[in-house]
Amino acid sequence: MSSSVALAPAAAVVAVDVGKTTAALLVSDAQRHRLFGPIDFPMTATGRDQVITKTQAVLPAGLIRVGVEAAGHYHRPLLSPSVWPGWQVVELNPAHVSEQRRVMGRRRIKTDALDLEAITELLLAGRGVVVGEPLAVITELTAWAGHRHRRVAARVATKNQLLAQLDRCFPGLTLALPNVLNTRVGRLVVQDFADPHRLTALGATRFIRFAAAHGLRVRRSVADRLIAAARDALPCPDAVSARQILATDFELLTGLEEQLQAAEAHIAQLLPQTRFTPLLTVPGWGVVRASNYAAAVGDPERWPGASQLYRAAGLSPTQYESAGRRRDSSISREGSVVLRRALIDLGVGLWHSDPAANRYGQRLRDRGKPGGIICCALAHRANKIAYALVRDQTRYDPARWA
Repeated sequence: MSSSVALAPAAAVVAVDVGKTTAALLVSDAQRHRLFGPIDFPMTATGRDQVITKTQAVLPAGLIRVGVEAAGHYHRPLLSPSVWPGWQVVELNPAHVSEQRRVMGRRRIKTDALDLEAITELLLAGRGVVVGEPLAVITELTAWAGHRHRRVAARVATKNQLLAQLDRCFPGLTLALPNVLNTRVGRLVVQDFADPHRLTALGATRFIRFAAAHGLRVRRSVADRLIAAARDALPCPDAVSARQILATDFELLTGLEEQLQAAEAHIAQLLPQTRFTPLLTVPGWGVVRASNYAAAVGDPERWPGASQLYRAAGLSPTQYESAGRRRDSSISREGSVVLRRALIDLGVGLWHSDPAANRYGQRLRDRGKPGGIICCALAHRANKIAYALVRDQTRYDPARWA
């Protein structure tokens, strides 16, 4: 989240440091003279109106720039240009604010007043990304993509809990069915036969009939393997309580998967309404990958080029150069985690489905490059492709990117 081109000089700058329920504000002119503040005000409509009225009384004529430091989601109510009376609004990277404090000789001291001074210096230097009114469809897509990401994390945690309870009440089942929760027969056993003694008493033939009555065809070899695992199982003493928790977690897992399906269906309806639709023409890039990228990028017009996007993702290598010698290290990780994950995921999609990208990755592997470097290289390739397709609104041409 940065701009490689300095913004035009402003007549005055308004530095805003946002907290959860309150915000701090400092107004300075182009000569760094304090005009108003620092002052704290509540993050309410009344508090905002009062501080704007007091600020307007001391502002000079000319361009007024408001700088808001990103703070999770707390800063978003003050990030919209409609909140401020015709002033230019820019968003500042928290890492840049921290670095500015270091430049000021206050690296180990963090207060709201020092943060406001650091934000003021960045604004006077023309730093930050200009914020416009967000597109409604992008805002909605971002919300649903974030919702899906949280549900995926909850599903992973629930599956791990399920497997832990399953090892207590039916040990050995995962040896007979390695992907027990990813197969229909495995879920049938988890739901109805978490007690191995009950499955042993049923037998292979009657289990096959039971599965058929539930619309599932089970091979005899699979049934025999399950009965053998049930016969040899040695449940824990607390297997009864484990089965009760297992039933509750299985119901939770079913609900999470229904929410995931609903979220993906909604995302599939929103994505064609954005400029990111051409991403669906790339092999390996489906609705989920394209929507995650769209949510991380936001308005594509605010990015001057693909290199700025890549650097904002924190994938650029750290560099150290002195006396004509340069040493590159690992990726900087300074930037948007969401964007970094989206670009890496796009690179994985290319690796699996695009022949040219697969050959490129294989050449890197043959040269002895480690997996992390190959992953970043494919993310860099995916970043250039995605930015070009969105910018030009064209379909993916394999010959161009071969």
